[in-house]
Amino acid sequence: MGMSPVAALEEGFGLPGFFDPATARVFSKEVEMAEAKTAVAHKPVWLDLSSSDAAASRDFYSKLFEWKVEVNPDPQYGGYALAKVGGKDVAGIGPKMSPEAPNAWLVYIGSADAADTAKKAKAAGGNVLAEPMAVGPQGTMAVIQDPSGAVIGVWQPGVMAGSPVIGQANAFGWAELNARGIERAKPFYNKLFGWGEKNTEMGEGQPPYTEFMLGSDSIAGGMEMNPMVPAEVPSYWLAYFTVPDVDKAHEKATKLGAKALLEPQDFPGGRFSILSDPQGAAFGLLVMKS
Repeated sequence: MGMSPVAALEEGFGLPGFFDPATARVFSKEVEMAEAKTAVAHKPVWLDLSSSDAAASRDFYSKLFEWKVEVNPDPQYGGYALAKVGGKDVAGIGPKMSPEAPNAWLVYIGSADAADTAKKAKAAGGNVLAEPMAVGPQGTMAVIQDPSGAVIGVWQPGVMAGSPVIGQANAFGWAELNARGIERAKPFYNKLFGWGEKNTEMGEGQPPYTEFMLGSDSIAGGMEMNPMVPAEVPSYWLAYFTVPDVDKAHEKATKLGAKALLEPQDFPGGRFSILSDPQGAAFGLLVMKS
C-alpha cells in the first residue's frame, strides 16, 4: 500500500490495549459454503468492533457505509450483530463486556490451525489473550498480542470463511500496524504467518513503511509509531475501509459525530484519512489509485 506514516494522533484514540473474548461470538449462519471455500489463510479475513454503545455504533456505521446491520436475537450471543453490504458479510459489531475494555476494531488473520498459531505465538515471544475457542460451526478464533503489544485476532474457518467483499466499496480494505518497536513485531509475524516484508523509505525524519508480503502479494502494512503519539497509546492495528471518495466519506463521518484524527491526504497509492467514531474507536478511510 505504501501509506504515509501518521504524523499526529490525539488523546482519546480508541485503540486495542487488550481483548475481551466475549465480544467475538457467532457470525452469520447464512454464509454459503461456496463463500467459505474462498478463504485464504494468513491474510486479513474478518474484523469486528467492540463498543461501549453497540446500538449507537450500529447506527453510525450503517449510515456511513450503508450497511444493513442485524443483531443476533439469541441471548447467548450477547447482542453481536452482523453487518452486510450488498447482502454479503462485511463486519461484526458487538458490545464490550467490561467497562475498562477499549472501543476498538479487531482484525482477524486467517489460519488453517488456530491452535497451532497460538502455540507458535507463545514460542515467538507473543501472548495469547484468548485461547482458541470454537464458535459453533462457524470456525475457531483466538486472540494474540505481538511482542510490540499490538493485538490481532486469528480465525480458522469452518462454515464461516470471513468477509467475501474485502477491498470492495464500503468494506474492509487494509490493516496497518503502528508499533512501539516494529523490529520486534516483524519477525514474530514471519514466524506465525510466513509474512515477508518490503520496506519503503518515507523521507527525512520519517520511519520507513513496511508492507507485509505473502508471496508477491502485499497484504498489510506497518510502521514504527510516531514519537509525537502520546506515551499512553499502545501499539495497535488500524483497520481501513475502502470508499469511493475519501473526502466525501470523511465529511459524512464527521457530520455523523466522528472526530477527525488525520484529515484526507494523498499517499503514493491513493488517498486516505483517519477518524475515531463517536464511541472513540479509530478507523481509516481509503481509496486506491486505479
